[in-house]
Amino acid sequence: MKASPLLERMPFIEISGNALTYNREASPGTAAFYAVGATWAEDTPTFTQVTTSLKILGGDADVDNYLRQTRSNIQDIEAVVLELKAKAVAHKFEETAIVGDSTVDPNAFDGLRTIIGTGSQAVSMGTNGATLTLAKLDEMLDLIRPGKPDLIIMSRRSRRKLNELRRAASSQIEGVVNEFGRWVELYNGIPIAVSDFIPDNETVGTSTDCSSIYAVAFGEDGLVGLTNGWIQVERVGSLETRDATRNRVKWYCGLALFSTLKVARLYGVRP
Repeated sequence: MKASPLLERMPFIEISGNALTYNREASPGTAAFYAVGATWAEDTPTFTQVTTSLKILGGDADVDNYLRQTRSNIQDIEAVVLELKAKAVAHKFEETAIVGDSTVDPNAFDGLRTIIGTGSQAVSMGTNGATLTLAKLDEMLDLIRPGKPDLIIMSRRSRRKLNELRRAASSQIEGVVNEFGRWVELYNGIPIAVSDFIPDNETVGTSTDCSSIYAVAFGEDGLVGLTNGWIQVERVGSLETRDATRNRVKWYCGLALFSTLKVARLYGVRP
């Protein structure tokens, strides 16, 4: 029912232990021209040390023993239940990667909305938000440097508005077929991903019908997922009060951002 474009493209680093400590670039070093025999000034890049802990994501799935036994020749009920639970775990990861806030849920990790906020990597549509414009979208994309984003992530409503703007500008809507055989629209050569986890009811000023659009560059100098063991299924066993068997689907996962210049946000996008 829900698309997961972020998980389709996000690279993951498999780590040992329960956390990753890394250096996030804060400012680049400078260089200068010098005269012969002049004294050279030292100026190295500065880094902020960041520690990202893995979080425990998962849920229990009970399978009724009667259904599993009597319907086994028609459908493997247990396999279906576990597949759907694993899909729910993956969807929860993507939702958290976008709107997660550890101050609201201390057991979760921070997502793009929390990491970027309204700081230097964010572009505002206005005090109370405004309708999307191509100029504002381009301004947000220019915050990704060096290079350009690997993905633009937006809600379905924002995608409809973007297509409307491009048709009004007589701009051809580009697209490619991705590795999963699905048609993906492009904007200036950048794939557009539609996520069902980007809300259209964010509050900006007096407006409560706002949305956000994100640009992301992936990789070990940008945004990556963290994992230890991937999604696992653990059989808990028979239940005492029900004729059912419980399985636990879990994932030790997290999110790491190696450079703040690899993510950007356009917020206050109104319908």
